[in-house]
Amino acid sequence: MQTLRILAATALLSSLAFATDAQAARCYNKVVYRAAPVKDPHRITGTAIGAVVGGLVGHQVGGGKGRDLATVGGAVAGGVAGHKIQRHRQERGRREVIRVCQ
Repeated sequence: MQTLRILAATALLSSLAFATDAQAARCYNKVVYRAAPVKDPHRITGTAIGAVVGGLVGHQVGGGKGRDLATVGGAVAGGVAGHKIQRHRQERGRREVIRVCQ
């Protein structure tokens, strides 16, 4: 298996070594963003994870009734934050670098 990898790498490097300077000058890398298929359009996962984490963090604050209010407030704030984070990640799409040659 290791020998196959070495042979494949050698073949790739030798093919790259024969490229002329003129060919190399006409090629460049281009960054593109492609829309990824959305699996969770309502962003329930991000909201739920954010609410759980926010509730756990809020539960560490205060005591008595204050702890209960902090838990609820943390859960609400975490849910909103999780929703926004997931929305940002879905809208941005995935980054790809492609090689363009003319």
